[in-house]
Amino acid sequence: MEGFNAANVRDNLVRGVKRLAEEQGFTRVVIGISGGKDSTVTAAICARALGKENVFGIMMPDGQQADIEDSRKVCAALGINSRTVNIGEMHRALRAQFEPEKEPEAGEFAVPHSVESDINVGPRLRMTALRYAAQALGARLAGTGNLSESTVGYCTKDGDTSCDFALLLGLTSLEVVEVGLTMPELPRELVVKTPTDGLSGKSDEERLGVTYRAIHDYIRKGTSGDAATDAKIAAKERAAAHKRRMPPIINPDGGACL
Repeated sequence: MEGFNAANVRDNLVRGVKRLAEEQGFTRVVIGISGGKDSTVTAAICARALGKENVFGIMMPDGQQADIEDSRKVCAALGINSRTVNIGEMHRALRAQFEPEKEPEAGEFAVPHSVESDINVGPRLRMTALRYAAQALGARLAGTGNLSESTVGYCTKDGDTSCDFALLLGLTSLEVVEVGLTMPELPRELVVKTPTDGLSGKSDEERLGVTYRAIHDYIRKGTSGDAATDAKIAAKERAAAHKRRMPPIINPDGGACL
């Protein structure tokens, strides 16, 4: 991409993690390893910054994960610590509490089944597992979300948006790929792998209805080159604003939210 020096950005990210670790006094990081480009690049940057022995990658399938071998391949290629925590049983237990056939107690309300709500349970349970491990290990939790996802709200509130530092949030999805391709320690096929959420059975672009190239151009150039696509991205950006901000504080004096 014109004007984007991926090697310089990679080195800046490594220095940034080192600097943050020195300022805050931590030496270890925990990362959720999905086998996709974002967690793969995040793990590689952290390994370069802090040493592979200080990076703890956690793989979290929800029952069966078709591409779990990709997650294992990342950990093996980087030589980082790895652990598998299957969230399937936790997910089923939570869902069972809200199933329609489970009658609520007298006076209680029923909760209707929601596919989207169920899909988002996965990221939230994963974040709980990651927080558990990070605190137990005395580590910080590295975020893996990128700027493209954040812009259109393709992230889960209190799920993958929760972290101690956001390593890739200044880079678009396409830029993350470019950075990943500068690191020979990473399997190339994982860096360029088609992004999916691992939950719905669809690619990110299928679920979003726009391409990551269009989102990149909208962010970096101000337009994707198509007015209708720009309008769709802008609408998603507005709707997802609450995911990018701290919760509003209701003003006790009756004025605007603080």
